[in-house]
Parts: sequence; structure tokens; C-alpha cells
Amino acid sequence: MPWSQMYDPFGSFWLSTAAAAIPVIVLLGAIGILEMKAHFAALLGLATALVIAIVAFGMPVSMAALSAAYGAAYGLMPIGWIILNVIFLYLLTATKGEFEVLQSSIRNISDDRRLQLLFIAFSLGAFFEGAAGFGTPVAVTAAMLIGLGFSPLAASGLSLIANTAPVAYGALGTPVIALSAVTGLDLLELSAMIGRQLPFFSIIVPFWVVWAFVGFRKTLEVWPAILVAGVSFAVPQYLISNFHGPWLVDVVSAIVSMGALALFLRVWHPKNVMQEAPRDWSSPPEESREGPAAPGSRGAVIRAWLPWIILSVFVFLWGIPQVKAWLDGLWVARFPVTGLHNLVMKVPPVSPTPKAEPAIYLFNLLSATGTGILLAAVVSGFLLGYTPGGLIRMYGRTLHVVRFSLLTIACMLALGFVTRYSGTDATLGLALASTGWLYPFFGALIGWLGVALTGSDTASNVLFGGLQRTSAEQLGISPVLMAAANSSGGVMGKMIDAQSIVVASTATKWYGHEGSILRFVFFHSVALAVLMGLLVLGQAYVWPLTRLVH
Repeated sequence: MPWSQMYDPFGSFWLSTAAAAIPVIVLLGAIGILEMKAHFAALLGLATALVIAIVAFGMPVSMAALSAAYGAAYGLMPIGWIILNVIFLYLLTATKGEFEVLQSSIRNISDDRRLQLLFIAFSLGAFFEGAAGFGTPVAVTAAMLIGLGFSPLAASGLSLIANTAPVAYGALGTPVIALSAVTGLDLLELSAMIGRQLPFFSIIVPFWVVWAFVGFRKTLEVWPAILVAGVSFAVPQYLISNFHGPWLVDVVSAIVSMGALALFLRVWHPKNVMQEAPRDWSSPPEESREGPAAPGSRGAVIRAWLPWIILSVFVFLWGIPQVKAWLDGLWVARFPVTGLHNLVMKVPPVSPTPKAEPAIYLFNLLSATGTGILLAAVVSGFLLGYTPGGLIRMYGRTLHVVRFSLLTIACMLALGFVTRYSGTDATLGLALASTGWLYPFFGALIGWLGVALTGSDTASNVLFGGLQRTSAEQLGISPVLMAAANSSGGVMGKMIDAQSIVVASTATKWYGHEGSILRFVFFHSVALAVLMGLLVLGQAYVWPLTRLVH
């Protein structure tokens, strides 16, 4: 029997909003304040979300349980599947000592820690975001940084901050494509509008991440290189998003940024080279305390980079829509969640008309990005000299390493799906949408909230895209602007969503310190989201910017 969501069950919107916020407060408080282990905090947050959904918002018990199970399954496949296989590849290379040679080869680009961070976390991370998304860039870049001797907090937190500007076009434009589908707005107009917002931040974020690492004065010492990395990413990002579409924005921009930065560093070097990373946050891991490895031969360098090159090729291939469609044509299983599928009704004002929420679990093992990563790891393992038995033993070790992380991710996504199907996240969004002429500012924060809750810019766009269009039309603001703001504002929430934090702690093997990571990145997430809100507010009302809207 269908059940309609209730967005104000207490007859007082502020009281209902406070109730809807309780699971989020419990989750973030348990991680950031009580420093509870992430899997325990996730279980506590999930239990709280279920109680609020059932008791306060009247969701049937069976539907609440099914939505949690659906979310947990989605957390394991495709997201947990990506994390498991990225860590598998990392352990294969680390066990063979390839990271020592990798460290030496990156020193050929620059000995400076700030510039190594810039190249890996921002430029290279953007490529993985554009090709695969869904946690891949943070897992890869954090693992590479920890292998280079960065402290766990530096590797985790700075990778999260750097992975912002490319998120809206991640996984070959998937978030924008989903936004167009749920709003009915033109795909190219949305792509262009997002491309008029994010390039400003593509220039700001490289400065921001280096500043967060070493402070303002030491950032100024390398400002030319930071500017090159940012501008060489921002310009293609604007041009491709406005004159081609959302599909290749990140991939092309990241390649241009990496190439431009590498070429620039062949002719420019900072006066004061920072060869040691600051240790203000935490001591570096044991394996990095012996100092950098000696330069390897050309063959050794190629061997060290080969697994990551293979990974890049595979994730790019798996991200191509035609390849995905072909693999899905070979085999894919779709499981409607009986008792939930099309039985939860979104109603006004979240949806202009009552709309059934689908709940179909897609088990696309062949086309899943994690499968491409697994194949890349297996190929790399054979090239590194592993036997089939050795690969199996290493995979078993990887499963042991990430067991709690997989549990955490499953619980986090279960919580997110409970809030989605119960309507509590829509209640939070409606509270921000009721801000009148300030709505363009808070509209960006709705996107931020959506990603912080769901861990995905795509999911946030699906969740709040329709709300953004409806609210904008009621207030006489461009719906294209506000739908785009949902996606652009959402990227700033990526660094604080629990899923990404667990990915970072797993990649750096810094288990149990998720609270430290959250406390470090929280200010940066809020500050950048506020700046995005101010930009959208300017686009809505300031004359020189309104021409970009219409």
C-alpha cells in the first residue's frame, strides 16, 4: 500500500526540522566530538534515523527496514567494491616496494612537498574523479600521499579538500546528467551554468589546499605553480562545459592541468624547497620515516608507475557510457525492492505532483567501476611478479584490512537511504528553501547538505533537483541557476560526508581517527560552501552576472 511522505509531522516546521536533523547530529557528533569508531558511530546514526523515520515521520516499519537494507546493499556495491579493489591495488604495489621508486620519480617533477601535493591531490585526483568518481580519487591520492611520507591526517584531509572542484562533472558527467533527468531542464544549459560557477573555485581550491597544509606565507612561495595548476584546469573546465557538454570536462581539464604543471616545473623552481612535510597534525607512518628512496633506473620508474597507468586506463574505459552499456548488455541484474519500490510517494512542495519513488537495486557487476579496478589490479599484480596464489592471499589480506570500513560504508548508505525514503532530508531542504530572497545563497547550501548526507553529488541532485526548480520558479529566479547551484554547492559537502572520510581513513590505514579528519575538514567545507552561496546570490541579483543566467 503506498505511503506518502510527511514533511511537517509535528505541525511546526521548525520542530519537524529539528527532529529531521537528529540523525545527522548524532552521526557527526559521535565521530567528531565523541571520537567514536566510525562503524559504531554509523550504526548509532542508522538506529537514530530509523527511530526518527518510524516514530516521528510515520514511516511504516517494513519500509524503513527495506530502505536501510537497500542502502546497505548500495554501499557495498558499487561503492565498497571500489574501495576494496583500490586498496587491493595499493597493497600489491606497497608490498613490492614500488612506492619508494614512485616517491623518487615524483621528486623528478619537484622535490617540494607542496608541489607534490598539488600534482597528486588536485590535478591527478581530478582525473580519477572525472573518470570514475564514487570515492576513487580520494582512495588513490590519499594512498599515494601516504606512500610518499605525508602524515595520515595530511594525506586524508588534504585529499578530501582537493577533491571538490571536479566533483560536479565526476564519472563522465553523471551528476549533471542525473540533474537534467530529474528537473527536466536542458542538459547543456545546466552544464554551461555549472561551468560558470566552478572555474572560480578551480583556481581557489589549489591555493586553499596548499594553505591548509603549510599556511599563508609558505603558500605564497609557490604561488606561480599553484596558479598554473588552477588556471590550466579552470579554463578547459569552462570551455568544455559551455561549448561541448558535461561528459569530458574533468578528464580533459585534469590532463591539461597535469601537463601544464609538469612542464612549468621544468623551468621554474621555488626559492625555498620544502622537502619535509610539516608534522603538526600527526607523525608520519612508520614506513616513511627512513627517508626517501634513492632514484631508480628508468625501467624501475616505469614499473612503479605502471599499475597506476593501468588503473587510469581501466577506470576511463569503464566510465565510457558505450562500454558500460555493452557490459550491461552481457549481464546485469535488476532487483525491485518488493515492499518499497514505487510505494513511497513524494508530494508537494518537494514534487509538483505526487511522485512514486523507485527502489530498484542494480547489480551491474561487469560494468561496475570496482570491477575495472579489480582487473587493473590483477593485471598489475602479474606484471609485478605475483603468482595466482599470491594474488588470492593478498586479496584475503585486503578483505581483512577493510572489513570495518565496508561495514561503515554500508551503514552510512543505509542511513542516507532511510532519510531519503522517509522524507527527513527533504524536510531539512525545505527549511533552507523557505529563506525568501536569500534563497540563492541557501540553495547552494541545500546541495552541500545533500552531498554531506548521501555522499554523492549525483544522489544530492536526484534528491533536491526538483525542489530547487520548484522553489526557484515560485520566487522568480532562474531554475537553471538554482539547479546548477545544487550541484556546485554540493561539491563542497563531499569532504565531510562520512563515506568519503571512511575511504580516506582506509586508504591511509588510519583507522579509528575519522573524527580527527572530520574536525580538520569541517571548517574548509563550510567556508567554501558559503563562498559558493555568495557567488550564486550574485548571479541571481547583480546585473553583470544575471546575463550569465538567462
